[in-house]
Amino acid sequence: MKLKDELIARSEGKCELCESTDNLTVYEVPPNSNGRTEDSILVCNKCLQQLDKKEDPDAAHWACLTTSMWSEVPAVQVVSWRMLNRFRHESWAADSLDMMYLEEDKLAWAKATGDHDNDASVELHRDCNGNVLQNGDTITLIKSLDVKGTTLNAKMGTSVKNIRLVEDNTEQIEGKIEGQVIVILTKYVRKA
Repeated sequence: MKLKDELIARSEGKCELCESTDNLTVYEVPPNSNGRTEDSILVCNKCLQQLDKKEDPDAAHWACLTTSMWSEVPAVQVVSWRMLNRFRHESWAADSLDMMYLEEDKLAWAKATGDHDNDASVELHRDCNGNVLQNGDTITLIKSLDVKGTTLNAKMGTSVKNIRLVEDNTEQIEGKIEGQVIVILTKYVRKA
């Protein structure tokens, strides 16, 4: 039996965090990502995007943690504990954390990624107006830019298609201008 099929059977076809039945996928709980049923949970796309910090956190959506934290599945308990810690500034999450108990091995697993030390804020690539940028977007330069190491000057108003996000730096994107791939600071671009 495939992993996803096992998780669907265990969860009765629902997200194991919020009980949604739409767009379910397997989430292997880090760092125990070895494809085993006991180290994985079934989640909806909204939960996945927020778990991976690819979407702004929605505290109202995560009120479901007050139920999922009582799951008998260790992986669900671990993810619930991590997410409750992201929202620990909210009274409902702080109250739930006070009630929740994890055995030593589960607590060590929950703390292993260090995610519990972070808050719910998400670092996303944003343009000068605060719009979220995605791979493949088209942007417009809001300032003329001299490209270091070349004689190229990217003029204000230049349109750059099919951008790529720089993974480890939310202030930078890559784009091609006059056939040359350059790094552009997000504060100098506007999403088209």
